[in-house]
Amino acid sequence: MEKRNPIILIHGLWNTSSIFSSFTSKLDDIGIEYFAPTLKHSYGMTSIIDLTNILNELILEKYGLEKELDILGFSMGGIIGRYWIQKFNGYKRTRRLISIGSPHKGTLMAQLIPKYPFKGISEMKINSKFLRELADNDFFLDDIECINFFTYWDLMVFPSWWTNLNFGKKISVRVYKHRNLVRNKAVIDKIIDEITM
Repeated sequence: MEKRNPIILIHGLWNTSSIFSSFTSKLDDIGIEYFAPTLKHSYGMTSIIDLTNILNELILEKYGLEKELDILGFSMGGIIGRYWIQKFNGYKRTRRLISIGSPHKGTLMAQLIPKYPFKGISEMKINSKFLRELADNDFFLDDIECINFFTYWDLMVFPSWWTNLNFGKKISVRVYKHRNLVRNKAVIDKIIDEITM
Protein backbone atom coordinates (compact mmCIF):
# COMPACT_ATOMS: atom_id res chain seq x y z
CA MET A 1 0.00 0.00 0.00
CA GLU A 2 1.21 3.49 -0.86
CA LYS A 3 2.65 5.41 2.11
CA ARG A 4 0.36 8.38 2.81
CA ASN A 5 1.12 11.66 4.49
CA PRO A 6 0.03 12.20 8.06
CA ILE A 7 -3.03 14.45 8.11
CA ILE A 8 -3.42 17.35 10.51
CA LEU A 9 -7.07 17.69 11.64
CA ILE A 10 -7.95 21.22 12.76
CA HIS A 11 -11.31 21.73 14.49
CA GLY A 12 -13.47 24.84 14.42
CA LEU A 13 -14.84 27.36 16.88
CA TRP A 14 -16.83 25.95 19.84
CA ASN A 15 -15.45 22.47 19.03
CA THR A 16 -12.60 20.32 20.28
CA SER A 17 -10.74 17.63 18.37
CA SER A 18 -13.51 15.21 19.46
CA ILE A 19 -15.64 16.66 16.62
CA PHE A 20 -13.57 14.35 14.38
CA SER A 21 -14.31 11.15 16.34
CA SER A 22 -16.38 9.50 13.58
CA PHE A 23 -13.71 10.53 11.16
CA THR A 24 -10.65 9.31 13.05
CA SER A 25 -12.10 5.82 13.50
CA LYS A 26 -12.22 5.56 9.68
CA LEU A 27 -8.64 6.80 9.40
CA ASP A 28 -7.60 4.18 11.97
CA ASP A 29 -9.34 1.49 9.90
CA ILE A 30 -7.41 2.39 6.75
CA GLY A 31 -4.12 3.05 8.51
CA ILE A 32 -3.68 6.77 7.87
CA GLU A 33 -1.78 8.62 10.58
CA TYR A 34 -3.41 11.78 11.89
CA PHE A 35 -2.75 14.47 14.46
CA ALA A 36 -5.80 16.20 15.95
CA PRO A 37 -4.80 18.72 18.63
CA THR A 38 -7.40 20.71 20.57
CA LEU A 39 -6.85 24.47 20.25
CA LYS A 40 -8.34 26.76 22.89
CA HIS A 41 -10.38 29.35 21.00
CA SER A 42 -11.73 30.96 24.20
CA TYR A 43 -15.20 31.36 22.64
CA GLY A 44 -13.71 33.24 19.69
CA MET A 45 -11.62 35.66 21.73
CA THR A 46 -8.28 34.15 20.64
CA SER A 47 -6.97 35.49 17.34
CA ILE A 48 -6.61 33.07 14.42
CA ILE A 49 -3.00 34.27 14.21
CA ASP A 50 -2.33 33.18 17.81
CA LEU A 51 -4.11 29.86 17.29
CA THR A 52 -1.99 29.18 14.21
CA ASN A 53 1.16 29.99 16.13
CA ILE A 54 0.16 27.38 18.74
CA LEU A 55 -0.64 24.86 16.00
CA ASN A 56 2.73 25.48 14.38
CA GLU A 57 4.55 24.74 17.64
CA LEU A 58 2.61 21.49 18.02
CA ILE A 59 3.36 20.44 14.42
CA LEU A 60 7.08 21.19 14.83
CA GLU A 61 7.17 19.24 18.08
CA LYS A 62 5.52 16.20 16.49
CA TYR A 63 6.85 16.23 12.92
CA GLY A 64 9.85 18.56 12.79
CA LEU A 65 10.45 21.02 9.97
CA GLU A 66 10.30 18.93 6.82
CA LYS A 67 7.89 16.00 6.94
CA GLU A 68 5.28 16.30 4.19
CA LEU A 69 1.73 16.68 5.53
CA ASP A 70 -1.89 16.98 4.47
CA ILE A 71 -4.10 19.56 6.19
CA LEU A 72 -7.81 19.14 6.89
CA GLY A 73 -9.71 21.94 8.60
CA PHE A 74 -13.33 22.14 9.66
CA SER A 75 -14.97 25.58 9.77
CA MET A 76 -12.51 28.05 11.36
CA GLY A 77 -9.97 25.21 11.28
CA GLY A 78 -9.74 25.54 7.50
CA ILE A 79 -8.80 29.20 7.91
CA ILE A 80 -6.16 28.27 10.49
CA GLY A 81 -4.77 25.65 8.09
CA ARG A 82 -4.68 28.12 5.21
CA TYR A 83 -2.91 30.70 7.38
CA TRP A 84 -0.38 28.11 8.54
CA ILE A 85 0.42 27.18 4.95
CA GLN A 86 0.99 30.83 4.02
CA LYS A 87 2.75 32.23 7.07
CA PHE A 88 4.63 29.32 8.64
CA ASN A 89 6.28 27.86 5.52
CA GLY A 90 3.60 25.19 5.42
CA TYR A 91 3.43 25.58 1.64
CA LYS A 92 6.85 23.92 1.44
CA ARG A 93 5.57 20.68 2.99
CA THR A 94 1.80 20.54 2.35
CA ARG A 95 0.49 18.34 -0.44
CA ARG A 96 -3.22 18.87 0.10
CA LEU A 97 -5.55 21.31 1.88
CA ILE A 98 -9.06 20.02 2.54
CA SER A 99 -11.38 22.64 4.00
CA ILE A 100 -14.85 21.72 5.20
CA GLY A 101 -17.42 24.49 5.66
CA SER A 102 -14.65 27.07 6.19
CA PRO A 103 -15.58 30.77 5.83
CA HIS A 104 -12.79 31.59 3.38
CA LYS A 105 -14.63 34.72 2.27
CA GLY A 106 -16.16 35.46 5.65
CA THR A 107 -19.63 34.90 7.05
CA LEU A 108 -22.54 37.18 7.82
CA MET A 109 -22.78 35.41 11.19
CA ALA A 110 -19.60 37.26 12.26
CA GLN A 111 -20.68 40.72 11.12
CA LEU A 112 -22.36 41.83 14.34
CA ILE A 113 -19.70 40.43 16.67
CA PRO A 114 -17.49 43.16 18.21
CA LYS A 115 -13.76 43.02 17.53
CA TYR A 116 -13.13 43.32 21.26
CA PRO A 117 -13.09 40.89 22.94
CA PHE A 118 -13.96 38.47 20.08
CA LYS A 119 -10.91 38.96 17.88
CA GLY A 120 -10.96 35.44 16.40
CA ILE A 121 -14.58 35.71 15.29
CA SER A 122 -14.14 39.26 13.98
CA GLU A 123 -11.30 38.06 11.73
CA MET A 124 -13.95 36.04 9.88
CA LYS A 125 -16.10 39.05 9.07
CA ILE A 126 -16.78 39.58 5.37
CA ASN A 127 -14.01 41.71 3.86
CA SER A 128 -12.01 41.76 7.11
CA LYS A 129 -8.41 42.92 6.93
CA PHE A 130 -7.32 39.42 7.97
CA LEU A 131 -9.23 37.67 5.14
CA ARG A 132 -8.10 40.24 2.57
CA GLU A 133 -4.48 39.60 3.50
CA LEU A 134 -5.05 35.84 3.26
CA ALA A 135 -6.51 36.24 -0.24
CA ASP A 136 -3.56 38.43 -1.29
CA ASN A 137 -1.20 35.59 -0.34
CA ASP A 138 -3.07 32.71 -1.94
CA PHE A 139 -0.24 32.27 -4.46
CA PHE A 140 1.33 30.14 -1.70
CA LEU A 141 -1.39 27.58 -2.47
CA ASP A 142 -0.55 27.34 -6.18
CA ASP A 143 1.21 23.97 -5.89
CA ILE A 144 -1.16 22.51 -3.28
CA GLU A 145 -4.23 20.44 -4.10
CA CYS A 146 -7.15 22.34 -2.57
CA ILE A 147 -10.51 20.67 -1.94
CA ASN A 148 -13.52 22.54 -0.56
CA PHE A 149 -16.53 20.74 0.96
CA PHE A 150 -19.66 22.79 1.62
CA THR A 151 -23.43 22.58 1.97
CA TYR A 152 -25.92 25.09 0.58
CA TRP A 153 -27.90 24.69 3.83
CA ASP A 154 -25.10 25.93 6.07
CA LEU A 155 -26.51 28.53 8.48
CA MET A 156 -23.23 29.07 10.34
CA VAL A 157 -21.24 30.10 7.27
CA PHE A 158 -23.64 32.25 5.32
CA PRO A 159 -23.91 32.66 2.39
CA SER A 160 -22.72 29.08 2.12
CA TRP A 161 -20.87 29.36 -1.20
CA TRP A 162 -18.48 31.82 0.46
CA THR A 163 -16.89 28.79 2.06
CA ASN A 164 -15.12 28.11 -1.22
CA LEU A 165 -11.75 29.36 -2.34
CA ASN A 166 -11.65 30.82 -5.85
CA PHE A 167 -9.71 27.76 -6.98
CA GLY A 168 -9.51 24.05 -6.29
CA LYS A 169 -12.16 21.35 -6.25
CA LYS A 170 -15.58 22.27 -4.84
CA ILE A 171 -17.81 19.49 -3.50
CA SER A 172 -21.39 20.23 -2.43
CA VAL A 173 -22.96 17.81 0.06
CA ARG A 174 -26.53 17.50 1.35
CA VAL A 175 -26.55 18.09 5.08
CA TYR A 176 -28.62 20.58 7.05
CA LYS A 177 -26.35 21.51 9.96
CA HIS A 178 -22.86 22.94 9.91
CA ARG A 179 -21.41 20.33 12.29
CA ASN A 180 -22.93 17.50 10.22
CA LEU A 181 -20.25 18.25 7.63
CA VAL A 182 -17.95 16.22 9.89
CA ARG A 183 -20.60 14.02 11.55
CA ASN A 184 -22.73 12.71 8.67
CA LYS A 185 -21.63 9.24 7.57
CA ALA A 186 -22.15 9.83 3.84
CA VAL A 187 -20.14 13.06 3.96
CA ILE A 188 -17.34 11.46 5.97
CA ASP A 189 -17.16 8.69 3.36
CA LYS A 190 -16.80 11.31 0.59
CA ILE A 191 -14.04 13.10 2.49
CA ILE A 192 -12.23 9.80 3.12
CA ASP A 193 -12.50 9.05 -0.61
CA GLU A 194 -10.72 12.33 -1.36
CA ILE A 195 -8.02 11.63 1.23
CA THR A 196 -7.30 8.21 -0.23
CA MET A 197 -7.29 9.24 -3.90
